[in-house]
Amino acid sequence: MKIEGRFDVNAPRAEVWDKVRDPAVMAQCIPGCEDIEEQGDDAYRAVVAVKVGPIKARFNLLVEVLEELPPHTVISRTSGDEGTRASVVTSENRLTLTETATGTQVDYMADVSVTGRLGKFGLGIFRKKADQMAATFVDNFSKHLEVSA
Repeated sequence: MKIEGRFDVNAPRAEVWDKVRDPAVMAQCIPGCEDIEEQGDDAYRAVVAVKVGPIKARFNLLVEVLEELPPHTVISRTSGDEGTRASVVTSENRLTLTETATGTQVDYMADVSVTGRLGKFGLGIFRKKADQMAATFVDNFSKHLEVSA
């Protein structure tokens, strides 16, 4: 399933770049994120709890930065499971930052695959949940930039 979108923030691209590369900021902005730890220069471990329909899941994720083109593009891969492998998620991600007259445009794309007990839900339910999580992230991230300004 492809998840993609775009939003604008009223902050310079360099500041937005610094924030998207800061695990502490991302932990505060990602819905359900309970923890993020650096695992070296280009890898992070994260614990993210989600609820899809009647199922609650807590994923242990590895986020690997595959390529960076500062200060505008990050390409990454996310993979993980619930610990029991009841559900497994993988995602190929791309984030692009573009300067605008009023700040920065953020474009994101993720090609997500979910298997196991959560994989039994239809695409429509996943799309709705992904859209909700993206909207919450955008709101949290925008507020974080406003507070730090």
